[in-house]
Amino acid sequence: MVRFIKNNALYIAFVQAWFATLGSLYFSEIRHWIPCILCWYQRILMYPLIIILGVAIWRKDKNVAYYVLPMTILGASIAFYHYMLQMTPLKEITPVQCKAYGPCSEVKALTFFNGAVTLPYFVTIPFLSFTAFIVITIMMIVILKTNKKNENRK
Repeated sequence: MVRFIKNNALYIAFVQAWFATLGSLYFSEIRHWIPCILCWYQRILMYPLIIILGVAIWRKDKNVAYYVLPMTILGASIAFYHYMLQMTPLKEITPVQCKAYGPCSEVKALTFFNGAVTLPYFVTIPFLSFTAFIVITIMMIVILKTNKKNENRK
């Protein structure tokens, strides 16, 4: 399993970015949930990753982690803050107001297949975003460590 992850970290990150992007588009374009301002910030950081990772796959760029990590770390931070707004009393004292797009602290039930599948309450859109950013971050760290080991062997 470790060897598989090391050999395919870039592809795993690419697929994760695609799933995150398609998931966010599903909720806004098909379910018609209006994204709040923090959701937009997370999208701004996630959407370009598809292009960056796609070009890195095409060009076999071993330095892609240096371009991707700042975006994923910032995206994970925003998603974590957003999740805390939903799940803790932080929403009472937050300086971020999301009234124009809908409240950032609103939790909607995530259902799929016409309501047949409902995710547990703690799995919210910011939770999914946070998870996606963390998965991509871990894959970039794997790439960096693998590249460093390969350089040391030369």
